[in-house]
Amino acid sequence: MDFWDFFWLMVYSFFFVAYLMVLFQIVADLFRDRELSGWWKALWIIFLIFLPVLTALVYLIARGRGMAQRHLEGAVRAQQDAESYIRQVAAPSAPADQIASAKALLDAGTIAPAEFERLKAKALA
Repeated sequence: MDFWDFFWLMVYSFFFVAYLMVLFQIVADLFRDRELSGWWKALWIIFLIFLPVLTALVYLIARGRGMAQRHLEGAVRAQQDAESYIRQVAAPSAPADQIASAKALLDAGTIAPAEFERLKAKALA
C-alpha cells in the first residue's frame, strides 16, 4: 500500500465516521422529540434506511434548528439534575451540629466569641 492509497483510506474513513455520527445524532434527535408523532418518526427512520444521505441532508436542513434546541434543553435539564443531586448529597448539617462544631472551635481558641455568635446566628437562621 503506497502513501496515496493510505491517504485516501484515511479520508474515506473520516467521512464515513462523520456520516455515522450524523446518523446517530439524527436518530437520537428523533427519539428525543416529543412533538413529532410516532408515525413521522417511523417515516424518517424508513427514509434513513433506504435513502440515507439524502434523508440526512433534508433532516438537517428542515429540522436542524429544532435539533439544536432539543439538544440544548437536554443539556440544561441534565445540568439542573446534576446540581440538584449535588445539593441533596452535600446538604448542610443540622443547626445543632453546626453550633456544636463552632463551640468546639471556640473552646479550642480557634475562633473569637464574636465569630462564634455570628456562626450560631447563621446556623439558627
